[in-house]
Amino acid sequence: MPCRCACLFHQSAEGGKYPHSAFRIPHSALIPRLLLALFLLPALALADDTAAFRQLLCKAIVAEGPDQAKLVAALADTNSDLVRKVLTAWPNDGIFLIDDGKGTKIPVMLEDAQDADGKQKAVRIDTGDYLKDASGKAQAFFANDLDSVDADLRLKTAIKDTMELMTLNDPDPEARRSSVMKIGMLQNPANIPILQARIPKETNHRVQAALSEAIAIIQLKKPDPASQIPAIRMLGAIGSIPARDVLKAVADNKASTPDEAKAARLSLSLIDSHIDRVDFFGTLFRGLSLGSILLVVAIGLAITFGLMGVINMAHGELIAVGAYTCYVVENVFGSGLWISPFGIPIHLPGLNFGGWKFQTYFVFAIPAAFLTAALVGIILERFVIRYLYRRPLESLLATWGVSLILQQTFRLVFGAANVQVSSPNWLSGNFTVSDVILGYNRLFVIGFAILIVILTWLLLTRTPLGLLIRAVMQNRNMAACMGVRTERVNMLTFGFGSGLAGLAGAFLSQIGNVGPNLGQNYIVDSFMTVVVGGVGSLFGTVYSALGIGAVDEILQQVFGSPVVGKITVLVLIILFLQWRPAGLFATKGRGLDG
Repeated sequence: MPCRCACLFHQSAEGGKYPHSAFRIPHSALIPRLLLALFLLPALALADDTAAFRQLLCKAIVAEGPDQAKLVAALADTNSDLVRKVLTAWPNDGIFLIDDGKGTKIPVMLEDAQDADGKQKAVRIDTGDYLKDASGKAQAFFANDLDSVDADLRLKTAIKDTMELMTLNDPDPEARRSSVMKIGMLQNPANIPILQARIPKETNHRVQAALSEAIAIIQLKKPDPASQIPAIRMLGAIGSIPARDVLKAVADNKASTPDEAKAARLSLSLIDSHIDRVDFFGTLFRGLSLGSILLVVAIGLAITFGLMGVINMAHGELIAVGAYTCYVVENVFGSGLWISPFGIPIHLPGLNFGGWKFQTYFVFAIPAAFLTAALVGIILERFVIRYLYRRPLESLLATWGVSLILQQTFRLVFGAANVQVSSPNWLSGNFTVSDVILGYNRLFVIGFAILIVILTWLLLTRTPLGLLIRAVMQNRNMAACMGVRTERVNMLTFGFGSGLAGLAGAFLSQIGNVGPNLGQNYIVDSFMTVVVGGVGSLFGTVYSALGIGAVDEILQQVFGSPVVGKITVLVLIILFLQWRPAGLFATKGRGLDG
């Protein structure tokens, strides 16, 4: 169509047999034709490629001897699902040759579906159509009645290598990079031209770097020092961790020349230095993320215990409230949820969202977790805490009893077993910077903790409610004499601190299972963080959480045991509190007991 239109236009412009007025095409008709051409031409090109793949596959199947492996290798530069499906079935006796009655062998595959007799229809590999008899009816066979195309060890190796090379055309850059490194570690010199040919085609810089690294690793197999020594130096310069064992083999190989051994040892020292840097920054990042988790968990307690002076042993259960809220929101966005409070089955209908709509559930779960936990906290304050503000021992025992009641409630409603909350796609996975792995969920909690601290600080220092909170916490009786409704301020303050605990639960649901005892795993760490930072100091809690997280990760690396590391941290905290009982930042003022 486009060629004929161009020809017609040329003839009309030259005064040919098509008059200009007759040739004129309305814009309303021209635009659909152009769009059709734009979509049709790629489809035709794809169809041509598929036909070429089919013909090459058929040639490889019917060929014999070394030609078979060469034809299979020729398919490595494709990313066709058809080629991948055939090459997967071939070594598993899934490809058959059927005589068409004229002496020609037709390569076929059998459909997975079976008819009433247990037979499967045969699909021609050369055309993709069903194999038909003389009457035009699709033929069906028993797999045991057909002769499969044999694949010896050499051919199976060629098929495996071809399928690995096909991954070089995968749309996912990480899949391409992983495939490149696997090919490089095979150290097959025959793959060097294939990898070199991929470099100008590759658009992702990380995959391009992996291609150069893989080529250098393969070149270590070459006995030629002219190519081996530059490859050794390059691997050392880029700090190639996968090449470490290969370089060690070169350095220890008695057949290596003195220059090769010297270059290998120098590169090994550079790689070891790079590994030390990766370990350092990796530990620093893990310590920062662990400290952020402690901060998210403890920030609510910094309000209820640090500012209000209430020893709330049910703080962990408020964290679990937020986590279970996230679980409910996820299921409501999906197919719904069955719960059985006190043995009464109740079905929460689902919105049956899918795709990106379902992936947004966590955005809605965050405020829902805050509001739900805040509501539970307000109820707890109104019915229990308000009577125990100046009685710390009684408040400890009462809130401990409340925690047991909440745990049993979770078991009655959601069951005793842990439940799983799936992370949205945008929180899953990770990326690397100079071989340091940075997880999306850990980065999220770091940013989440920073946001919570900023918002809490703004609330306490830049809003009328914050002024009232600070006044009541410093001297409750004086604030009441000035007309401040202290009971209302207490309720809102405790509700805000409880809501922050719910936010912590929402995030913790993304990094582990949710169960009735979820909060108990963090209650001790929460109090420890607040006390070390200084009771009543918001920024003391920040410094304490980040410091404890960093020291914990470092000690785990030093001792090689998480348990020993945590015990050491606890001992250090006890010794620190012996030295500074008031914590890092002691609160200065008129007292918290008002």
